[in-house]
Amino acid sequence: MTHLQSGLSPETVDKARLELNENPDTLHQDIQQVRDMIITRPDIGFLRTDDAFILRFLRARKFNQMEAFRLLAQYFQYRQLNLDMFKNLKADDPGIKRALMDGFPGVLETRDHYGRKLLLLFAANWDQSRNSFVDILRAILLSLEVLIEDQELQINGFILIIDWSNFSFKQASKLTPSILKLAIEGLQDSFPARFGGIHFVNQPWYIHALYTIIKPFLKDKTRKRIFLHGNNLNSLHQLIHPDCLPSEFGGTLPPYDMGTWARSLLGSDYNDENEYTHSSYNEIHVKHTSIDRECSPKYMKRSQSVVEPGTLKHEDHRDNENTQPLLSLD
Repeated sequence: MTHLQSGLSPETVDKARLELNENPDTLHQDIQQVRDMIITRPDIGFLRTDDAFILRFLRARKFNQMEAFRLLAQYFQYRQLNLDMFKNLKADDPGIKRALMDGFPGVLETRDHYGRKLLLLFAANWDQSRNSFVDILRAILLSLEVLIEDQELQINGFILIIDWSNFSFKQASKLTPSILKLAIEGLQDSFPARFGGIHFVNQPWYIHALYTIIKPFLKDKTRKRIFLHGNNLNSLHQLIHPDCLPSEFGGTLPPYDMGTWARSLLGSDYNDENEYTHSSYNEIHVKHTSIDRECSPKYMKRSQSVVEPGTLKHEDHRDNENTQPLLSLD
């Protein structure tokens, strides 16, 4: 184990070797080969190229050096093309703070049985008079920047659960193809995070319609990791153990407190609209002991009955009488 793997549990080191092709003996060589490619893109300003930073891109692309460099280039290019989004990507930015305090995103203290961090989005909480979609996206990107500093999460990855309960057609009408494409480019194409699953629950028919619009922008790998559960929480529980979920999702944990993650970032100034504790994600020091409790047992062996990614069908029973399924993830 090299110093770049310090702090990782033995189980995670083994997982990185088996699933990501991470080899401690060639780690520095792999990183340098990615760094050597930077000269091929003089049009991009690579603002950070240290070993630890490049390593997260290698992990996100299973140590395919060319793919890791492509992701690294897209990371900085996306920021160059959207300067206004990243001009003040700080916890003390008013728009980001409002989004964080409204629960965008929610971050569970517990990890799942595979060590993945669970992110929550309660779509109906989007008050469009208070938060722009771009500010919510900025708050999500800022949160990911904080979380991805944890090497365990670079390897184990994330799960995203979106609850569409009470999300109105009027709210959905603000999700235009252009802003959805902006989000997809920022999260799928330009960020070094491994998403093991994106779960929709309680989605109405018009969210299915939106999905058909954005589907062409999704990579095949991403499509296979999107699960549409409708009201069927049993199918969600086949993939994420109820012990790791709050009661809103049929889990055994207490209801999610929307201020949990905002308090982690804003500290004692959480309730103060004018003062902030931290200035940027590079200066935010989240106490992992307070946000990284894991379900026990640490890792759950995959049951033979678990539904594999890409096999769940549309099951929103409320809407079946009026609409036909627009898609199935085969």
